[in-house]
Amino acid sequence: MTDRPSGGYVLVRGLTRFLLGLFYARIEVVGKENLPETGPLIVAANHHNSVVDAMILIATIPRPLRVLANAPLFRHPLIGAFLRLMGGLPVHRRKEAGDDPAKNAALFEATTKALHEGAAIALFPEGITQPEPALQPVKTGAARMLLAAEAGRREGPRVTLLPVGLVFDRPGAFREGRALVQIGAPIETRDCLDFSPAPPAAPARVLTDRLGDALRAQIIEADDRETLRLLKLVEELWRSGDGEPAPEEAVRVRWLQDAMRTYRSLLRTDPEKVSAFRRALEAFDAEAEASGLAGERLFRSYSVPTVARYALTEGLLLLVTTPLALLGVLLHGIPYRLTGFAVRKIPHTDEEEATDKIAAGLVLYPIAWALEGAAVYLLGGKWWLLLFVIALPVTGFFALSFYERLDRVRRETGAFFRFLRDRDLVRRLRARREDLARELRALARLGEAT
Repeated sequence: MTDRPSGGYVLVRGLTRFLLGLFYARIEVVGKENLPETGPLIVAANHHNSVVDAMILIATIPRPLRVLANAPLFRHPLIGAFLRLMGGLPVHRRKEAGDDPAKNAALFEATTKALHEGAAIALFPEGITQPEPALQPVKTGAARMLLAAEAGRREGPRVTLLPVGLVFDRPGAFREGRALVQIGAPIETRDCLDFSPAPPAAPARVLTDRLGDALRAQIIEADDRETLRLLKLVEELWRSGDGEPAPEEAVRVRWLQDAMRTYRSLLRTDPEKVSAFRRALEAFDAEAEASGLAGERLFRSYSVPTVARYALTEGLLLLVTTPLALLGVLLHGIPYRLTGFAVRKIPHTDEEEATDKIAAGLVLYPIAWALEGAAVYLLGGKWWLLLFVIALPVTGFFALSFYERLDRVRRETGAFFRFLRDRDLVRRLRARREDLARELRALARLGEAT
């Protein structure tokens, strides 16, 4: 495979972009200038979101990728078909390869051939997927593939080893999750290349260590998901103190990385102050969430003109879109409920939630639509069937937009009535938030001094 994508790859990439665009509220890509337009390429990314990680790479990296995936996935009735269609390469882990080293020898032959042809391959060097926000030990596979492709070569472009960080916010939440793809600078490899037929092990270790460091520079590492969630709340406190607007995602990630380093440093030097601040932050967050006054809603002014304008605008939009939204619920409600039911019944780990939702929907929605279409044809004939097919995407869009808008209105209305009923609670929460912001700045100064 060269850089000209096959018809199968174009089909899979188009479907992948559609599914991810539907599932996630936002996907942002930073660092595209680091991606070489041509030449042999190894894209190495962290792995926290199961099959969705590979889908993100396929959707956002402009070049066609030959994705390395665990061999059992190629036997999966749904995922396997897509992997084969786009030229994926099976990886046999030790427990699957058993005593047959030829299986992975064939993989190295295939990756070497692909890289010699100037293709791009994608892999996840941790070797496993897991939901915690920490990079697992990086295996040497990517480095050994690079060295195998470079062994004995004296002409042609060098293989580029490119670190890519995948950062998710609520990765399993439909229409609420966000993803950031950070493409780092290529890793320096020239000093590790050995042109003998069998490169020694030392260069592979050096390149693997560099890859691990480069991946850590692209992601936010925390002790656990709860710590990362609180860290994001700390970032909101910091911004509210400065009165700054929300920054770009890449800038935000850099801030969070620095904050995590400061947090770990203070844990060593002044653990009591850090623990006390964390307990206060958790208590504030719990009360703000329970009262419906979390985030920006705590600082709404709720003046009469503002409330009237908001109610009129949102009320009219909801009223106008209600007929198409209700038709969308009628056409899409059954597969939506079936997908939710199936995901609840399928045993899965946290990092597989988004994958299971997308996979279940990919099966159940077409089946439901086909049955609905057959019923429409039997009852109304071909012209009603054509109208049904045209209505599916249109009403689906209006139903999704309607419920997202309705959810926002519900949240804002709840916060507004809480504001009216309990002004003391609002004042108390605002004061506690300001106190936490001051404590945060004091901790930051303490961290700078250590």
